Amino acid sequence: MREELSKQAPTASQPSGAGRKLNFSYEKIQPYTLVLALAAVWIVAGYLTGGVFLEPRNFSNLMRQMAVTGILSIGMLMVIVSAQIDLSIGSLVGLTGMTAAIVQATASHGVITTLFSAILLGLLIGAFQGSLVAYLQIPSFIVTLGGLLAWRGATKGISSGETIPLRLARLQAIGQDYLPVPAGNLLAGFVIVAIIAVVFWRNRTRKRLALPVWSVWQLLLRIVQPSFFVVAITFALNSYSGIPVPVLIFLVIALFGAFLMRNTVFGRYLYAIGGNADAARLSGINLRWLTLMVFCLMGALSGIAGILYTSRVGSASPDAGLLLELDAIAACVIGGASLMGGRGTVIGACLGALLMASLDNGMSLRNVPDFMQDIVKGGILVAAVAVDMVSRRRRY
Repeated sequence: MREELSKQAPTASQPSGAGRKLNFSYEKIQPYTLVLALAAVWIVAGYLTGGVFLEPRNFSNLMRQMAVTGILSIGMLMVIVSAQIDLSIGSLVGLTGMTAAIVQATASHGVITTLFSAILLGLLIGAFQGSLVAYLQIPSFIVTLGGLLAWRGATKGISSGETIPLRLARLQAIGQDYLPVPAGNLLAGFVIVAIIAVVFWRNRTRKRLALPVWSVWQLLLRIVQPSFFVVAITFALNSYSGIPVPVLIFLVIALFGAFLMRNTVFGRYLYAIGGNADAARLSGINLRWLTLMVFCLMGALSGIAGILYTSRVGSASPDAGLLLELDAIAACVIGGASLMGGRGTVIGACLGALLMASLDNGMSLRNVPDFMQDIVKGGILVAAVAVDMVSRRRRY
């Protein structure tokens, strides 16, 4: 009798071996499938553009364009992981960029004041929206949808519908200058040394916690993989004019975001809230405060993105940042984040942003009509959400 019972199908609370295998395989191959998809997009775009897409100059432009979406994607990832959403960041990019342009147009204000005003405005708006969500319990979709319309209207109002050029050369340099090649090589070397130090530090931590330590080959793999990408990207960017300043700013924010989400209590609490808000509250986590903080971070990052966007194009226009919120959401979902909350990584969001920027760049080089570009990006977003939902059904 016991043998017969042991052969019966497992209960719903205990998934079958096949189910466990599917879940294990999905979690393991998801980052690699994203890298393969990115490589496929680059190969196809390079072929269709006669190699122009893969030239160092275009790669440098691609990375500069991706920096804005990448910064927004990092903030959006934190929001999505906590089971919230922010639809206002595109309008907020336009408003903070316009604010920076207006402030720098005043003779008495310099670059520092201009940067501070844009970031502070983004932070305050993020705090306002976060307060409505956290303390008044208004759904974030409604709050930020209203923000999408309100902040776009505010941008048009303070600019009177006109485009304002940047007059400060140092402000334009933030979005247009490059890091010298020797400095870029030195920075790449520093990053590789940091990668080695972090890998050995994590291995020692595992040993101290009585966890299985990595073998020599596992250590080499964890060092060689990221180091290879650092060297490849540095070489490609240095082949043109060096590492663009916006890319450098984006990388710093990405490292900060990855550390915040993986190595701090704040990041762990965000995953806990997104995974099960009721359980997180019962365990003593302050949901309201963390929700407020994550919207504040999103607002500050939107201010930084607004500065980079405005300085890169050299002027602030009333329609700047249009639909950037959808690019950021798509980047997060493509990178493995779940719109239900509790899942996603910073590196996945950054790779998703690079994929979205690559699609934009490639289609622009091929002179694909705007309506077709929107259709392609919309289809990719729906497909990414569909994959996420299917994976969740298999998991549960």
